[in-house]
Amino acid sequence: MQLSIKYMVCPRCIASIKMILDELTIPYAEIELGRVTIQLDLSKEQKQSLEKLLIEKGFELIYDKNACLVNAIKSIIIKEIHFKEEPFLVNFSTLISEKLHYEYSYLSRMFSKIEGQTIEKFVIAQKIEKVKELLTYDELSLAEIAFRMNYSSSAHLSAQFKKTTGMTPSAFKKNYSHIRKALDEA
Repeated sequence: MQLSIKYMVCPRCIASIKMILDELTIPYAEIELGRVTIQLDLSKEQKQSLEKLLIEKGFELIYDKNACLVNAIKSIIIKEIHFKEEPFLVNFSTLISEKLHYEYSYLSRMFSKIEGQTIEKFVIAQKIEKVKELLTYDELSLAEIAFRMNYSSSAHLSAQFKKTTGMTPSAFKKNYSHIRKALDEA
């Protein structure tokens, strides 16, 4: 049985879900961002207990099919941008279509309808949040960050960063590196 869980955006979220499932003695096969595969059907009481603990920890179960797909799209994008160490050279439309087994045009329309923004804008927002994180760490040059984030140049990255945030990467690094958004709010 597959469960879709909203607001699962990082490895700590996965750890929290594992603790909740262990506490309720619900056996699971797999836990990924936004999704849990459990090994049995839940009773009404188990489902209510699970929902209660999830809400207490800032999560919620998703029942609507389209909302589940949007959650899956977001999880794919977040995982690819925020949790892969190597530079990504991926076409998100192809990746999302292949992983979810739907035409990208359908997923794109549905995502825009539910989220009020395009998948492309969500990808850009996530990339900019990752750039903010990398700027804060001060371990990579802007050119290295641009390469890692699959920008054609540091100038392209700087232009998109300024368009999205209203400031240059160097201004952010100097004055605002302590201000970042949660992944599910980007």
